[in-house]
Amino acid sequence: MSILRSQGRSPSQPRAIKITPKYLKNPVGSVLVEYGETKVLCSATVEETVPNWMRGTRGQGWITAEYALLPASTLDRTKRERQYLSGRTQEIQRLIGRSLRSVVDLKQLGERTIIIDCDVLHADGGTRTASITGGYVALKLAIEALIKQNKIRNNNNPLKDAVAAISLGVFEDQIFVDLDYQEDLKADVDLNVVMTATGQLLEVQGTAEKRPFTREQLNKMLDLASDALKEVFDEQNAAFA
Repeated sequence: MSILRSQGRSPSQPRAIKITPKYLKNPVGSVLVEYGETKVLCSATVEETVPNWMRGTRGQGWITAEYALLPASTLDRTKRERQYLSGRTQEIQRLIGRSLRSVVDLKQLGERTIIIDCDVLHADGGTRTASITGGYVALKLAIEALIKQNKIRNNNNPLKDAVAAISLGVFEDQIFVDLDYQEDLKADVDLNVVMTATGQLLEVQGTAEKRPFTREQLNKMLDLASDALKEVFDEQNAAFA
């Protein structure tokens, strides 16, 4: 028996996804990404330098990310992390950075850094997955701008693939795709899947919050994630078009 979800969704149906590119005027790449009520503003900034530890790497570039919940993005005000980042924030930033770097030829990028800022305007579950999906769009816009400015070696696009992410969960032995906040609270299992447009897995984060899950359930969740992400990649392509 299916459990009724918010917005009348079926268990395998993701929330309505909307991607609005060039949302900000100043950044070389920016996008507002919406997974249902979750809204994340992603922007890309290019710096013509690399971190000190990367100096002398023969022109190799770097991609990094910063993530923040804005104070009014949650039901109770979230304090700004002015001096010290929480463990959760650091983990999400690293996840976004790893995911985006995995689809870029850093040597082709040249000796420069692209910083992806992901600011959560409204949090209703899946902020990290929305950040990855929107962060990729902002990144691609920034790289396209560099190519138009003849700043990329031989004008060869460093992007090797597209990347997006989706969350899943298990509640009462039923699998749900793209959890909102209330569903996430009740889930026995949380899973975040990061995947390329060609179907390759970049990261799978699975946690048994209340009870363990089976290999069969994991395989089913990965299949459902792959199906749902096809819709997300379609939205990314529509945003570029």
